[in-house]
Amino acid sequence: MKQKLLHAFPFLILMVILALGIKFIYKPQIQESIIFFPINENSTYESASTLLQLRPEKKDQYYVVDWKTSSKLDAPAFLRQDVGFLFMNGRLMGKMNEWEQDTDQIVQEETINGKESSLFQTLSFHYSEIHDNDDQYTSAQKMTTDNLYVIDSNFSPLNSFRQPATKAEKEWKDIIDRVLSQQLDFLWEKGIESFNIPIKEYITIPLTQFPSLESRPPEGFDQKEWERAIGNLWEGLYKNYYLGIKKEDGTIIDSIESTIPLIFIKKDKKELLVLLIDKNGDPHLLRQRLSPF
Repeated sequence: MKQKLLHAFPFLILMVILALGIKFIYKPQIQESIIFFPINENSTYESASTLLQLRPEKKDQYYVVDWKTSSKLDAPAFLRQDVGFLFMNGRLMGKMNEWEQDTDQIVQEETINGKESSLFQTLSFHYSEIHDNDDQYTSAQKMTTDNLYVIDSNFSPLNSFRQPATKAEKEWKDIIDRVLSQQLDFLWEKGIESFNIPIKEYITIPLTQFPSLESRPPEGFDQKEWERAIGNLWEGLYKNYYLGIKKEDGTIIDSIESTIPLIFIKKDKKELLVLLIDKNGDPHLLRQRLSPF
């Protein structure tokens, strides 16, 4: 009798587990991810913003910039996710990502310290995965951006501006822009030569310019085609840039201190390339097939 009970015990345990945990076992696993689905024409963002703001006082000889992103969809979505990148003088110095299920709103806040005159550039991708029914998925997406020049000089008070309002601010902007452009162009050209990219076949756009082009597609794209290209781009950026840069040997390195990604979109609308220059100056190329239009 004892032996029969011992044989029956695992079966009884299994039945208890099934009875108590069947909902867990059959519940789909929800993971943070960005997957492009057709744009939902009936869903809109009530608000979305990315904001940079300089604090008036330094802390331990460093100035502090507050970085905040927020977005609100017009209704709760199956999955909401916001991803943000912050570049300081062309280098990635901050990343933010948050996702929530069955909500309409995401809010994120971070700070970054600096010690010299710099240009801060940030952009966010606000994403929603919407389940219209069990087998029909759509999405809503929006990009926001903010830029801030911070002037930290021994000869003037700590100051910040988005657009120069004085002669001195214009001079600072021109100097920072010129130095940044020279540095990025040099590194990008090195990467283009390394991978022998036939640039005449592509439209070339730095990642930081994408928000300003969201409703102004490049020549040859209509609005729906451009929305799909943007969705495909951010799907790849999240997996292969936010989570780290995958090297040829399979190892993954942090994308922090890498340069602003340079995006190549093939004029035949079939392919997208992302040129990354890591913190060591080594180039990496992501190749992505665009979804059929």
